Amino acid sequence: MKLTHIIMHDGSRDFGALPECFPHELLRDHVATLPEAKVTSFVSDGVTEAWLHFQFRGHQFAANTQYGEWWFFVDDPQCPDEFLLEVLTHCAKKLGQG
Repeated sequence: MKLTHIIMHDGSRDFGALPECFPHELLRDHVATLPEAKVTSFVSDGVTEAWLHFQFRGHQFAANTQYGEWWFFVDDPQCPDEFLLEVLTHCAKKLGQG
């Protein structure tokens, strides 16, 4: 799995993308099964867009649907790549990429 390293205007890091799933709640529920992860918020219009926020190993994460993909962000751009890979690998299993 390849990580991206795009720093956003708010200082967070875009670290990867995976195919979108429907309903969006599938990814929310799957993230909740990642050991040490805690879903902190989830908002969806039920059709085209969703935002998922969660904590993992002391870091704040977000995922957003854009252009048919889930885009993944971490608030701290210095978050260890190993944590980012753990999140993406776990999510990829649900989204048919792992």
